[in-house]
Amino acid sequence: MTRTPNLDYNTLGLKAGLEIHQQLNTEHKLFCRCPTLLRDTDDSDYEFYRYLRPTQSEMGETDRAALEEAKVIRKFRYKAYPSTCLVENDEEPPRELNEEAIDTTLMIARLLNMQPVDELYTMRKIVIDGSNTAGFQRTSLAATDGYLETSEGRVGVDVLCLEEDAAQRVGEEGDTVVFSLDRLGIPLVEIGTAPDIVSPAHARETAEQIGMILRSTGAVKRGIGTIRQDVNISIAEGARVEIKGVQELDLIETIVVYEALRQVRLLEIREELKKRGATVGETMDVTHIFESTESAVIKRAITKGCVLALHLRGFGGLVGAEIQPDRRLGSELSDRAKKAGVGGIFHTDELPAYGVTDAEVGALRDFVGAEAEDCVAIVADLRDRAADAIEAVSERAEQALIGIPEETRKMLPDGVSAYLRPLPGAARMYPETDVPPVPVSGRIDGIPIPELLSDKKDRYVREYDLSEDLAQKIVYSRYLTVFDEVMGSVSVDAALVVRTLTATLTELRKDGVMIGEFSDRHFLELFSLVADNTVAKEGIIDILRVLADQPDHPVAAVAESIGIVSVDETEIADMIAMIVVARSDFVRERGMDAVGPLMGVAMQNLRGKADGKLISRILTEKIREELA
Repeated sequence: MTRTPNLDYNTLGLKAGLEIHQQLNTEHKLFCRCPTLLRDTDDSDYEFYRYLRPTQSEMGETDRAALEEAKVIRKFRYKAYPSTCLVENDEEPPRELNEEAIDTTLMIARLLNMQPVDELYTMRKIVIDGSNTAGFQRTSLAATDGYLETSEGRVGVDVLCLEEDAAQRVGEEGDTVVFSLDRLGIPLVEIGTAPDIVSPAHARETAEQIGMILRSTGAVKRGIGTIRQDVNISIAEGARVEIKGVQELDLIETIVVYEALRQVRLLEIREELKKRGATVGETMDVTHIFESTESAVIKRAITKGCVLALHLRGFGGLVGAEIQPDRRLGSELSDRAKKAGVGGIFHTDELPAYGVTDAEVGALRDFVGAEAEDCVAIVADLRDRAADAIEAVSERAEQALIGIPEETRKMLPDGVSAYLRPLPGAARMYPETDVPPVPVSGRIDGIPIPELLSDKKDRYVREYDLSEDLAQKIVYSRYLTVFDEVMGSVSVDAALVVRTLTATLTELRKDGVMIGEFSDRHFLELFSLVADNTVAKEGIIDILRVLADQPDHPVAAVAESIGIVSVDETEIADMIAMIVVARSDFVRERGMDAVGPLMGVAMQNLRGKADGKLISRILTEKIREELA
């Protein structure tokens, strides 16, 4: 199988949809007055523990995804901070919905051509993976029935929800999972598109457009982890699968490609299993076969546990078949086993290996009665855990005979995925009785519509004569508002401002300069000095290097302290004349070719004090005079 498959997505009947989760840059969290600041875990001043269990919905049903999470009992430890409160701890009722977050959500609804609801009703969504101390996440439906225009036609935007972000998983210690409460409760919008996406490239285009719209509000957080995408994918004969946790836009296309490929390969395996009349056999205890094994994994397991085997009739050669790069049907079986708490499985398509000998494989196959076309999977662990794991393997093998199970999967590096849990159903939702509804009928009409970044980019090209590339860089830069403030206050070259706020700051950051110390005031002062010729543009980077260590000082004082203050043209001419006279022999030998070498000398002497074009013009004149 190639790693870059050539699939016909139209023939396959590919359908995809996106769920985009974006943190809002509000002052306070969604249900309390705590700040929306992320903290270092070393700042935690106390911890507490929770055990979470699934609860029934208002219809008396229990969500299947929650039931699977509950199969493994885990202890959850939470790190709290001076900036978190009892609401995050689930020891105090939530406050009313954050009004600032509501306004931002309605602004997004307008930009997505959506119809807002009359009232925001908060619901509880059961989540018992530890990411919420209460065992549920609070969410409110805000708008429906929107759309985006794309190159492949209109993509529907079905739902827009306002919800609280989850706690951040920061570590594991044995059976204890550690979470940080700084992120829990940060307002978040969830945008769900219709399954109108028809190709991997179309998925990326749609995600880019939604991301552009969100940034256009100026009211969303930036940086790693502030926006996450889930991708729902299916093909005509396959099933809907949700891939969670995509944080890199560049991986969206790859994820769609590899999930479509996975479903194609699994359907091919199903057809081959049907031809062979494959069946899933019974579980057998085969511990005695491995009593003298040299396999470290099995030897360690059987000291207190056992080895259980599952006879997979007709599965031989198919369990080891690749369905994604470095992922096989055996990986799918192993994923299910791991949910029961074991490290994975061994199977005869990959044995002998891992210390398991050819003789042990032969004895195993003989004991279970495996034929040439059969495969045997084994699990080694504590008996109860091994029994749960081999049962999960059996269930997944049965599903392979039918087709592709609907499920939620987690993204792995390079765009492949692994099983996470079943797709959740309606039973995970029930009303939140502690938060009153918020009427929003008509409120959206008073929400201003911001200029889209795509329109802003085009305007910058027209108004400031910027190149498409520079305009694109600044509209997607975190310094966009600084650029607007500078250009609205100072008469300065826009391209210089963009390059300073993008390339120069990036260079300084890579050099270890603390660019986070710079404020809007610093840039306004800096470009004011450039505009009135007090400082040459060549001196900007040196001023910023020093300013980062002296952020309380005026920019003019920093420039003067390091000798980067512009001099008048007469003084520049005198200094350049001295350089030329001192090297007159070199000038007469090289003629006008001396301009290049002497330009370096002049720039070194006048660094930051004069514009490079001015220095070049005067140097050329002085060399001509010397040669005359």
